[in-house]
Amino acid sequence: MKNGKYAAKKIAVLAIFTALSLIAFIIENQFPPMFIPGARMGLANIFSFAALIMFSPVEALAIVAIRTGLGAIFAGNVSALLYSFTGGVVSMSVSSVLMYTVYPRVSVMSVSVLAAVSHNVTQNIVFVILSGTALTFGYMPYLVLLGVLSGAIVGGVTMLIFKKVPKSVFERASGTKIKKEEKLPE
Repeated sequence: MKNGKYAAKKIAVLAIFTALSLIAFIIENQFPPMFIPGARMGLANIFSFAALIMFSPVEALAIVAIRTGLGAIFAGNVSALLYSFTGGVVSMSVSSVLMYTVYPRVSVMSVSVLAAVSHNVTQNIVFVILSGTALTFGYMPYLVLLGVLSGAIVGGVTMLIFKKVPKSVFERASGTKIKKEEKLPE
């Protein structure tokens, strides 16, 4: 019965993260794009990144998949699902590899920046493949710069959350005791 309790708690936390991620996406979608058509800050990624840190890549990818699917439906732009989903999967894969191989030698901020840049580059590549318009590769330097900016903001907010929220909250939410060696991101 104890495992069922933790499984239910984990599902509840992941549902809250997914809902918060979707809310952030919907609110951000109400503002005009930054500098380049379709460019957004990506604040919804804070919650999938937090899930990666607290749980595992599987849970983080689930949040990305559900948020991108529901976000496309709620925003009324189902055609953008392909861009958001592929960008989200690639960026979360990059985050997962980095968090499980080189973290803490590489900071959470660096992981977030690399993930955001990979997200933007992936979306541009998908657009080029689908549209056959290689001219949009000219946006790549701007997309990389926007990825650095948005990744720094998402990474900074994520670090702030883990720094300001008491460790006991994360222990209760994840259902595991965080050992002294397992340091949460700062």
